[in-house]
Amino acid sequence: QVQLVESGGGLVQAGGSLRLSCAASGRTAYTMGWFRQAPGKEREFVAAISWGGRSTTTTDSVKDRFAISRDDAKNTVYLQMNALKPEDTAVYYCAAHPSYAAFIRGTHSWGQGTQVTVSS
Repeated sequence: QVQLVESGGGLVQAGGSLRLSCAASGRTAYTMGWFRQAPGKEREFVAAISWGGRSTTTTDSVKDRFAISRDDAKNTVYLQMNALKPEDTAVYYCAAHPSYAAFIRGTHSWGQGTQVTVSS
């Protein structure tokens, strides 16, 4: 069992940057990552990073602007978001899964979510 707590969301102008953090507690040797859900839309995958950080994957729509990383000594995963656009506005959820290969479609442990709002 893993517990996840996100932080770092907020309001930013288009072109700005934010860094989201997700602190894990409990059982932490998991693949971790981020999903987001915009109003009226389904939750979508953003990025994932394997335990130890050797493997990462990022959805095409943000891969040139977002970067995922983790500090396993702190049990924390980060999402650095640059060149933000209004369409990035969403609630961002931290997620954990035992398997990197199954991360995108698996059943996850979830954080409570953090709101990111990008104004034009």
